[in-house]
Amino acid sequence: MNLIVRKEALSENVFRLEVDAPLIAKSRRAGHFVIVKVGKYGERIPLTIAESDIGRGTITLIIQRVGKSSGKLCDLNEGEYITDMVGPLGRATHIERFGTVLCACGGVGTAPMLPIARAMKEAGNWVVTVLAARTEKLLILEKEIREVSDEVIVMTDDGSYGRKGMVTGGVDEVVSREKVDLCVTIGPAVMMKYVAKVTKEFGVPTVASLNTIMVDGTGMCGACRVTVGGKTRFVCVDGPEFDAHEVDFDEMIMRLNTYKEYE
Repeated sequence: MNLIVRKEALSENVFRLEVDAPLIAKSRRAGHFVIVKVGKYGERIPLTIAESDIGRGTITLIIQRVGKSSGKLCDLNEGEYITDMVGPLGRATHIERFGTVLCACGGVGTAPMLPIARAMKEAGNWVVTVLAARTEKLLILEKEIREVSDEVIVMTDDGSYGRKGMVTGGVDEVVSREKVDLCVTIGPAVMMKYVAKVTKEFGVPTVASLNTIMVDGTGMCGACRVTVGGKTRFVCVDGPEFDAHEVDFDEMIMRLNTYKEYE
C-alpha cells in the first residue's frame, strides 16, 4: 500500500497526487509509468510518473476522472492509501542533445510531457512546447512547463486563453519557421495522429507516447497491442513511445472506443 502525502485539484476533474514510493522514485526515468489499483478487486490503471522526489521518496501522479475506477482514485485523500502500485514500467524516453525539440501535448498529456521536457532541457536542447486544451479551465501544469521550456505556445479550442486553435496550429507554426530536430507528442490519440501528419510533411522525426488499454503491464495479456510499421507491438513493454509516423492510429482509436460506453 502506498500513502498519499499530498493531493491537489488541477481542474474540476484532474488531480495531482504525491504518493510515497521510495523505490520507484529512485529508479524511475522520464517516460516510465506505474500501474495502480484501488481496492482488492479494483481495475488496474496505468499512469505516467509526472515527477519524483528521491529525497522525499515520493512520485507524483496526475489523474483525470473519466470512469468508475479513475473516480475511486480521485476520491482518495491525503493520509489514505493506494492499494497496489507496481513500477516503474515501460521503456524510458531516449534523451540526448538533439538540438531543437518540439513538445506537443494536449489535455492530461501535459503530465507525462513534463518530465520529458525537463530531461530534454537538462540535456542541452532548445525546448519549444505547444500546450493545448479545449478551454482555459482545462489547462494544467502551465507554470511547470514554462520552467522547463525555452518557449511555450498555448492553444485553446475556444480561444479563452492563449491562441485560438488546436495543437496542430502551434506545431505547424514552429516547424514552418525553424528546423526542428525532434518532436515528441502526447495526448488524445486523434491529436497525436494529426501532429504526426503535420511533422511528416516537414520531415521532422516524431515520437508519440501511446495511451492504449492496459491490463497486466507485462506484455502477457496483449490488451495494449498496436500496429507500428506493420508489426504488432505491446505498449506496456515495447513502449509507450514509438515512431509516430509508423503508428496505425486509426486502428488504435478504434480499439480505444471499444469500452467507451462503460466509461
